[in-house]
Amino acid sequence: MKNPLLRPCLTEKSTGLTEQKGEYVFQVKRDADKSDIKKAVEEKFNVDVVSIRTMNCLGKTKRQYTRKGLIAGKKNDWKKAIVTLGEGQAIDYYAQPAEKSDKQD
Repeated sequence: MKNPLLRPCLTEKSTGLTEQKGEYVFQVKRDADKSDIKKAVEEKFNVDVVSIRTMNCLGKTKRQYTRKGLIAGKKNDWKKAIVTLGEGQAIDYYAQPAEKSDKQD
């Protein structure tokens, strides 16, 4: 499987986990398993992963009232992984190099 990491989840709750326990939260592909996630995090950030917890999150249902009636929809389901690193290690999300574009001004 190619890289299963989609993006880090940067919320108040996940930031608190990072500061207090050294746990990092990522949104991952729905078909990714723990061994794929561990390998991807270790390669990308050069850290040692101690444990991984995953959970499937259901997408919220949305309803909108319009002149034509009620329109119902649903956001996509997604998967979250909470990664615990070894003692004294950290991930800096903002230090990673950005993708360069071929377009020049």
